[in-house]
Amino acid sequence: MWDEEFSALAKHLKASEIRELLKVTQEPDIISLAGGLPSPQAFPVDIIKNIVSYMMDKYGDKMLQYGSTEGVNSFRDTLVDFLTSRYKFKNIERDNILVTTGSQQGLYLSAKIFIDPGDTVIVEAPTYVGVLTAFQSYNPKYEQIEMDNDGMKVDMLEERLRELKRENVKPKLIYTIPTFQNPAGVTLSEDRRKHLLELAEEYDILVIEDAPYEELRFSGEPVPQIKRMDKDDRVIYLGTFSKTLSPGMRIAYMVAHKDIIQKAVLAKQGVDLCTTPFLQYVAQEYLKGGYFDEHIPKIIKIYKEKRDVMLDALEDYFPEGVSWTKPDGGMFLWVTLPEGMDAQKLFNRAIKNKVAFVIGAAFFPYRDHKNTLRLNFTYPSIEDIQEGIKRLANAIKEEM
Repeated sequence: MWDEEFSALAKHLKASEIRELLKVTQEPDIISLAGGLPSPQAFPVDIIKNIVSYMMDKYGDKMLQYGSTEGVNSFRDTLVDFLTSRYKFKNIERDNILVTTGSQQGLYLSAKIFIDPGDTVIVEAPTYVGVLTAFQSYNPKYEQIEMDNDGMKVDMLEERLRELKRENVKPKLIYTIPTFQNPAGVTLSEDRRKHLLELAEEYDILVIEDAPYEELRFSGEPVPQIKRMDKDDRVIYLGTFSKTLSPGMRIAYMVAHKDIIQKAVLAKQGVDLCTTPFLQYVAQEYLKGGYFDEHIPKIIKIYKEKRDVMLDALEDYFPEGVSWTKPDGGMFLWVTLPEGMDAQKLFNRAIKNKVAFVIGAAFFPYRDHKNTLRLNFTYPSIEDIQEGIKRLANAIKEEM
């Protein structure tokens, strides 16, 4: 009705393909392995109740008032202590931190302060669909770097950066989820992290390190964050409590050079003024009161069992010619179908078989991969994982 009145920017906006697909999965008899949702079993309901009661008695007036755009000072100080003690970040102060309303806002603010139309952004292939949504208003060009079981192929990144330099193209950003990547579930090795940072320094490129799954490790040894290795403040680190406390609380944070934080603050002021102080105080006590350390092992136990059940079911039911990643943590795994099989056609057949997934093409900026898909193991029940994989396997066999 109002098409002629919409701005050029609004006309450029497109719905997330995943959001559209998820509408199809709402029927009660469909088993959804599609959504990127934490398990409600992992929500620390009783802990949150206790924290709210305690903090309201202590900080009630401040919790219910407007807050500063940067975030509650005591919460930012708590984050400084957390990041320096747990992740060994160096030279981090309160002014290096901006509290955001979810990590998605951190991505949006990054795009707003850095990307002009036509700028080049480097992403993993596949990449997080949310970054494509956050960046779409600013219409960048994407360079996609393939991955294997050790994450982004940084040797390919190096080769492509050389080519871009010869073409007089200077990328603006490198975006990565190095730990338990969404959608692939793989983790960037320590050597590759070092190499990536060296390349960023050599070619003078900012790095966005998105780390929503950092704490969800079930096996293997932790790998140092890229931000921990950062010597010249070119890494923007996005952390969140969505996977360790509650996604509905929308509490996250950006860690970056003070100049970047100051510019992001100005951008955030026009978006939501501030992230709710009420929930910042809750997250503060979740860290300071020891609840974080107490609850994380419970989340890991739930998710590890579900991951193991899904991996076992894949081995039991999937036909030859189909492969998948075996993540050490996180929430997802990535399935590669035989060459020539179209995941979109498989999706239509799978829906008839009463099971859903996300087609892999949604995770590529130019939708140039047809035979891949993402599965989530954290939200469905163990019974639904087993039955859902069986139904999906039957759909694949019917499509082959």
